[in-house]
Amino acid sequence: MSFFADPDILLGEKLLEIVYIIIGLVSLNTGIKNALDEKNPSRLGTAIFWCFLGIVLAFGRWIPPVVNGILIIIMTIPAILNKVKVGKQDEPSKKEMTQSYSEIGMKIFIPALAIGISAIIFAMFTNLGALVGVGFGVIIAMLILRIYSEKNTLKVFLNDSERLLSTVGPLSMLPMLLASLGAIFTEAGVGDVIAQIVGKIIPEGNVNIGIIVYALGMMFFTMVMGNAFAAITVMTVGIGGPFVLKYGVNPALVGMLALTCGYCGTLLTPMAANFNIVPVAILDMKDEMGVIKNQIVPSLLLIVFQIVYMIMFK
Repeated sequence: MSFFADPDILLGEKLLEIVYIIIGLVSLNTGIKNALDEKNPSRLGTAIFWCFLGIVLAFGRWIPPVVNGILIIIMTIPAILNKVKVGKQDEPSKKEMTQSYSEIGMKIFIPALAIGISAIIFAMFTNLGALVGVGFGVIIAMLILRIYSEKNTLKVFLNDSERLLSTVGPLSMLPMLLASLGAIFTEAGVGDVIAQIVGKIIPEGNVNIGIIVYALGMMFFTMVMGNAFAAITVMTVGIGGPFVLKYGVNPALVGMLALTCGYCGTLLTPMAANFNIVPVAILDMKDEMGVIKNQIVPSLLLIVFQIVYMIMFK
């Protein structure tokens, strides 16, 4: 409790820690449920993965780093051996889904929209941060769903959370791992190496060419990394800083658009599994690259627009 009682720690950080604790407990629930599920073909491996992930997420701050590292290594073994499986799923029947839709209709999107709106409000009008806003938005969404139907109890929310996590599987870890990879690449000096290579190509002081290379670099490096957050650290150190921002370009404008340039790469890569591969599994699509194929044209149009916008308003 010393962490939460410490006056030097900001309220936003404390609330975010509570969000992580809740996420960890949800993961622990997934592990325990699968451990008790006799229909799961790999109960032990599935339980180890989700329970250890839950422990690290919920209590990692108070666990020694070495122990956290050991838990993470052990956690990856079932995933590597393909021993994280989906057990018995408490899915609603087609009749129940049809009946629910007839009662709720398009209002079903309001809870999801509430999460996004909450994140924006918290980011713009408080010092608590957007992630705390997401957590608060989830609570609002649950209350709205409860208003929709008294059947939406805490047990239903937990079961549906377990079902979604089990369906996504170990791929749910990918965004966190890729974001960490970006920090590791930066610490290893990858950005400096890129700066040396690009410095031989971009004429010194030519900001427009610097913007084009920065934007395209964000797009292609995100395709490799699978995550724009992982790419932007490396690309900003290697290209954005020395070849664009150094010459007085608006950092807020370029920073925001550089990140969305990375998202153009997210639309085109199977590495962004949670965006482009998981939906294929959830929707049972026959074409594994079907999501990506439908995003090629929008991605190319967006990258061109964003480059032009950056050059015009730099």
